[in-house]
Amino acid sequence: MYQERMTPRNGSSVTEFIFVGLSEEPMLQLPLFLLFLVIYVFTVVGNLGLITLIGFNSSLHTPMYFFLFNLSFIDLCYSCVFTPKMLSGFVSENIISYVGCMTQLFFFCFFVNSECYVLVSMAYDRYVAICNPLLYAVTMSPWICSLLMLGSYMIGLAGAMAHTGCMLRMTFCDSNIIHHYLCEVLPLLQLSCTSTYVNKFVFFTVVGMVITVSTIIIFISYALILTSILRIPSAEGRFKAFGTCGSHLTAVALFFGSGAFTYLTTFIPKSMEEGKFASVFYTNVIPMLNPLIYSLRNKDVKLALDKTLRTVLF
Repeated sequence: MYQERMTPRNGSSVTEFIFVGLSEEPMLQLPLFLLFLVIYVFTVVGNLGLITLIGFNSSLHTPMYFFLFNLSFIDLCYSCVFTPKMLSGFVSENIISYVGCMTQLFFFCFFVNSECYVLVSMAYDRYVAICNPLLYAVTMSPWICSLLMLGSYMIGLAGAMAHTGCMLRMTFCDSNIIHHYLCEVLPLLQLSCTSTYVNKFVFFTVVGMVITVSTIIIFISYALILTSILRIPSAEGRFKAFGTCGSHLTAVALFFGSGAFTYLTTFIPKSMEEGKFASVFYTNVIPMLNPLIYSLRNKDVKLALDKTLRTVLF
């Protein structure tokens, strides 16, 4: 159904790639376009709204909402990296240039890796707030929060440079059809006509380190939090403490759970299609859900929203 169009470069490379996308059925293209357009609009409006709300309300200028501000910023950015191209592919020719593909790969890896460590920083923030509340203002000072965020972005940048740098050394000469809707590492490696050993080693090393380090830190943080909560004598106090962690735990479970399932199924050859559809959840659905997760059950956000709306309207 897809005709391979390759232009030689240095004798053996392609200059453009063709996405297969989620489905090859012509009848499904318009419904899928409308579905993902709605998801994208909700993602942009939700995250941009949360960013604006936190930025313009001094009551939300705390470490917790500083990290949430950055989480929304990352979700907004990495949705914009591939979703517009994905949407255009439903209604027109789904082609991306070699340079565009490498650029998409870089920024996607950068924002996804950064989000992992932002979630880790948020877990550490909850640990300090519950286990060492008297030292919270000192431990989570603006300087420390800025360093945590800088570290998250720098680690994300290092991972993106490693993935993209390894991909740039590959030669693509057998096919230029990507069985995916974005430029991901493993679907691209399937097209290479040179050895992919180094690339796979780097990929699984970087991804393994990100998942392992993030999971260990989050697990230790919440183990200490749980121990501290169980020492609270009143049931009301325990419920309130659990409530401050519920939104973050939900976001962590959704992001890491769907991401791990995606890469595990992608690693199994017979499950490549399942991995592609599973990736829709953590690339499209979770960025839309995060603003809802952190706002629907959050009294501070509701009060800030009410105050902002009253200010704008009256």
